[in-house]
Amino acid sequence: MKHSMGSIEVITGSMFCGKTDELIRRLRRATIARQKVQVFKPAIDIRYALEKVISHAGSEYSAQPVRNARAILEHLDASTTVVGIDEAQFFDEAIISLVQELADRGVRLIIAGLDTNFRGEPFGPMPVLMAKAE
Repeated sequence: MKHSMGSIEVITGSMFCGKTDELIRRLRRATIARQKVQVFKPAIDIRYALEKVISHAGSEYSAQPVRNARAILEHLDASTTVVGIDEAQFFDEAIISLVQELADRGVRLIIAGLDTNFRGEPFGPMPVLMAKAE
C-alpha cells in the first residue's frame, strides 16, 4: 500500500559518522513493516561491493548501482513505497527533481550522503536535498 504522502529524509554528516548504518537501520525497519524497499547508489561507489551498500561497521543491504539520478526511474518498481539512496553527494543535480517527483507520488525517500567535501564546502546536491527534507 502506498503512503498517502511521501517524505524526504536526509541522513548527513562527515565521513565515518554512521550515515550508512542509519540508512540501513531505517531500510530494515521498513522491510520488517512489509513495505516494498529499493535501494540505489552511484555506480562509481565500488569500495566494498557493487550491488550492496555497506557501512564501515559491516552492515549491508542490497542496492542497485546506477550511472545517474534519472537511471533510478528505469529500475524503480511501481509497487515500491520506500527508496533508499546512498552516497547521494555523487549524484548529478537531477537527483533533486527526481526525489521531489517521487515524494509527490507518495514514496518515502531515505537519503544518505556527505554534507561537505574535504574543503568543508557544500557537496553536490546535498544542500538542496537537506533543505527539502522533512
